[in-house]
Amino acid sequence: MPPRLYVPSSTRPPIGLAAQLLASLAAGVLALVIIHVSGTPLRALFAGPVRPAYQMLIGQGLALVGGALVYGLWRVDAHYALAAMQRRYRRLDLRGHNPLLIALAAAFGEELLLRAALQPLLGIWIVSLLFVLAHVPLDQLRRLERAALVQAAGVFAAGVALGFVFARVGLLAAMVVHWWAAIVSLVLARSSVEQG
Repeated sequence: MPPRLYVPSSTRPPIGLAAQLLASLAAGVLALVIIHVSGTPLRALFAGPVRPAYQMLIGQGLALVGGALVYGLWRVDAHYALAAMQRRYRRLDLRGHNPLLIALAAAFGEELLLRAALQPLLGIWIVSLLFVLAHVPLDQLRRLERAALVQAAGVFAAGVALGFVFARVGLLAAMVVHWWAAIVSLVLARSSVEQG
């Protein structure tokens, strides 16, 4: 019998792949509405300051750096990171290829909403705060738990970095970097949940 990769709490149901994909789709649709209302042509979103093919290449290079940073930060603060990951991700279904699909959907939906739709309106810093609110449990932040504060600082730094990647390179590069960083995070989460 294969090990269970998520441990649903008794009061809250597990979060399945379909729910994750629907949330990302909803973020993408909301982004398209905001972009349409703001009058930005869709074609301009992917054009960016750098041609799309180069955005993909630059995104892959930056993703290697980002993935290494995620893994390195996790190793430096492994005790707190492990506890936080086990609490945060135990309800996710991380079996099989689900981390890849969840990461891809999140990268597409979140980057489209936060970078393409909201960053031109609110700026990098405000959007990075929204990025933190989307990724760190508020109840843990309110209690000033060390793991949540470390995670919030890392997520804020990642949000700022993704904002600059979007502004200087383009949306596709930001999506690629986000996708790879999320894959690394979810695979680490899966291994920590398996251990816990």
